[in-house]
Amino acid sequence: MSNQHSAPAPDFSAVPTLVGTRVTLVPLSLEHVPDLQRAVAEGDLWQTWYTRIPGPAEMTDAVQHRLDLNAAGEWVPWAIISHDSGEAVGMTSYLNIRADNRKLEIGSTWLAKSQQRTGINSDAKLLQLTHAFETLGCVAVEFRTHWHNQQSRAAIARLGAKQDGVLRNNDIWRDGTLRDTVVFSIIESEWPTVRLGLTEKVAGRAR
Repeated sequence: MSNQHSAPAPDFSAVPTLVGTRVTLVPLSLEHVPDLQRAVAEGDLWQTWYTRIPGPAEMTDAVQHRLDLNAAGEWVPWAIISHDSGEAVGMTSYLNIRADNRKLEIGSTWLAKSQQRTGINSDAKLLQLTHAFETLGCVAVEFRTHWHNQQSRAAIARLGAKQDGVLRNNDIWRDGTLRDTVVFSIIESEWPTVRLGLTEKVAGRAR
């Protein structure tokens, strides 16, 4: 008989601290609420009709909701901490976690307006994707966004994700309109090339 034991299955519900070049992703907590309230107030981000970003008055409830979902094993929520300021400048999460199929979605992400197109998003996604593919052993990682959110669609494409399709009338939106959801993904065979591209972006050598 062999004395070797199979490696334990990775914990898809764990919220590790992930340290990058420009940001650190730390487990989200209620202590981040004041920073996040200041961050979301830049440009009134929460008023964009095709997003679901909590406003300053909703931030405590929004953070607690993410913590509750983590306790239920459904989400993995992080605060995005800027190395320049030491403050939380946004949030991001794993969601739609399917550990049995080694798949998950990266979503519920937003950044303060001043932090957009600075390399911070690329660094955060590099951290999340590295953990998903290299620690959790994912075979695919999804991204989803509103059809009309052209900025988000372009940002996801710049990561190296490919568009899988459009789910028509997928959600009833908060104002009663219907959302078409655009689905993107990165699969494990594409990860080495995507990782190189993101590393170049974070280093400032690529747009």
